[in-house]
Amino acid sequence: MCLIILIVFTCAATVGCILLSVGQAEFHEEVLHTLNFVVNQSDYTVQTLRNVTEYLTLAKDINVAQVFLPTDVMDSIDKLNVDLNTAADTLTEKTSENSDKVKKVFSIVRSVLIAVAAVMLFLAVIGLLLSVLRHQHAIHIFIVSGWLLVAITFILCGAFVILNNAVSDTCMAMEEWVENPHAETALSNVLPCVDQKTTNQTLSQSKGIINDMVTVVNTFIYTYANTYPSHSDPYYYNQSGPLMPALCYPYDSELRDTQCGDQQVSITNASLVWQNYTCEVSASGMCITPGRVKPEIYTQLVAAVNESYALQHYTPPLLSLQDCNFVRDTFRTITSSYCPPLDHYLKIVNAGLALISVGVLLCLLLWVLYANRPQREEAFAKQSLPVKDTGV
Repeated sequence: MCLIILIVFTCAATVGCILLSVGQAEFHEEVLHTLNFVVNQSDYTVQTLRNVTEYLTLAKDINVAQVFLPTDVMDSIDKLNVDLNTAADTLTEKTSENSDKVKKVFSIVRSVLIAVAAVMLFLAVIGLLLSVLRHQHAIHIFIVSGWLLVAITFILCGAFVILNNAVSDTCMAMEEWVENPHAETALSNVLPCVDQKTTNQTLSQSKGIINDMVTVVNTFIYTYANTYPSHSDPYYYNQSGPLMPALCYPYDSELRDTQCGDQQVSITNASLVWQNYTCEVSASGMCITPGRVKPEIYTQLVAAVNESYALQHYTPPLLSLQDCNFVRDTFRTITSSYCPPLDHYLKIVNAGLALISVGVLLCLLLWVLYANRPQREEAFAKQSLPVKDTGV
């Protein structure tokens, strides 16, 4: 009967080791998935900032027939790029630092749990074999080491209960932060919002730069393309035919959205419309067919339009950075998609540790009883034998 109970407790400890092994593997993988999701969100944000910086830098090189952006606009682009690069570098640095810390901590936790599962499984199985084979001295050594390991396992079990509560509290804190994203909490350093001043400045200046590029384009159209300069004029290339429509300003002087007029083309369709006003040129660079722009200048106009389009469509995503929407969306996804699996696998780890602790603890008691049972029965048998009479 004692042997059967011992086998049952050994099986319980073995099941605990299996649960611990499976639970820690799944928990570690889910932690990495969560971490990768956060890092990817951060990388996306950084790339958005880098894209805006790149487009602003390209805007400095825009020219149409040697008509460039004003010098003060180029200087403001340089200053803005410094702020954007600083914001991107800060976000990258903090995310990378937090990611490395989390990976290091959970790698240590994983190694400890694997070691516990392996050692406790070895202890339970070998202890059972030694008990069955009645190796009392070896059993005593295993009992001493077993008590120490059981104590460590109970401590780990308590630590993971605390970790489970910490994960639950963190998920709850994320839900609260989603409702109040500008509150200064410990979560602010996990995935920080981008500085509001920088994003506001970027949005307003990018709109101003778009208008400035439209001015560069329209300056050429009104000054050279739609005129009839003399043959001695440097900008004479035999332009002729219908007048070329000007480019529409997407924003007014207050940087508010505006509607295009009937005689204007928008940034989205300007390149297609202007193709109809492009002439064919001779070897000397003169138009030989009706048209207002040469292919070379048409390419420069399209480059300016494409740059304006890029700034117009890739800068607005900065609004999500300014309002912390990208952090809010990240935390919302974590709480709904990643927190439940983390909590589930932590409970499996806790169940495994509890089974190991209780199973091996009870095995320790039964090892002593089962290993010493033959001796007690033998001693009892000797005491029951009758004493022979040696007298004559």
